Amino acid sequence: MTESTSKAVPHRIKPADVLEFMHPITWFPPMWAFTCGVVSSGQPILANILVLIAGVILAGPLLCATSQAVNDWFDRHVDAINEPNRPIPSGRIPGRWGLYIAIIWSLMSLLWSLWLGTWVIIATLLGIALAWAYSAPPARLKQNGWWGNAAVGFSYEGLAWVTGTAVMLGGMMPDWRSLTLAFLYSVGAHGIMTLNDFKAIEGDKQLGVRSLPVQLGPDRAAFLACLVMLVPQALVVALLYGWGQSWHGLAVSLLVAIQAAMMVRFLKAPIERATWLSAFGVTLYVSGMMISAFAARALV
Repeated sequence: MTESTSKAVPHRIKPADVLEFMHPITWFPPMWAFTCGVVSSGQPILANILVLIAGVILAGPLLCATSQAVNDWFDRHVDAINEPNRPIPSGRIPGRWGLYIAIIWSLMSLLWSLWLGTWVIIATLLGIALAWAYSAPPARLKQNGWWGNAAVGFSYEGLAWVTGTAVMLGGMMPDWRSLTLAFLYSVGAHGIMTLNDFKAIEGDKQLGVRSLPVQLGPDRAAFLACLVMLVPQALVVALLYGWGQSWHGLAVSLLVAIQAAMMVRFLKAPIERATWLSAFGVTLYVSGMMISAFAARALV
């Protein structure tokens, strides 16, 4: 359904369609990364439980939902080709309501951040800016997989982690080891985003979106995604052993080994198995994040 046709749809927008539009399943990574930052701070968690809850809500149902709304609005023509049953191309969210929701959620995210302190306000503004720059012209970072994936990896993983740590520390700079872990897992998230691009190859080609599977071809992009995911985790393992956290290092290394075995199967049929690796391999990836956060906590 075209945009002009969707404007004529007279029905009321259903809350379920708005929720689908915001892709709740995608909220997990930044919520998890924020929690990893909280854990790595070394501060008592139960004593600061309200801060944790407020930060998780900001990271997921507000900021991440904002980024998804912005993305779906500016990707509505691509989705009409790749996934025509989504709320906007199907007409369930008609007219310009997708844009209005994206703006409203951006403002709500900023308002929510005001009572969490200066650091969170700054991080929220940066997160909102990246969400719009990723999808909206003229920047539209997602037009190039190198830049777009980096922006998402940084905002979903690194920015959320560092914010969680800083909030627990009352706005102080996190320990360098926590910052290092946040950076490495942000780099690895670049590979995770490449996996997500496999499902939209045909539409991306037609509309000139230069995702890495389009630029490099499925096989080379698949190999790169695996490499970008594995190398930062291998560095994390080395750091954990170097910091004397051998049990944590062993646990993460086992998770990395399982991911590597799964990647061997993925590389034999990357288009067909990208969703599979994204679902199960990423679960192992983020489990390693939390183990690393507890290792950092033990060093504080």
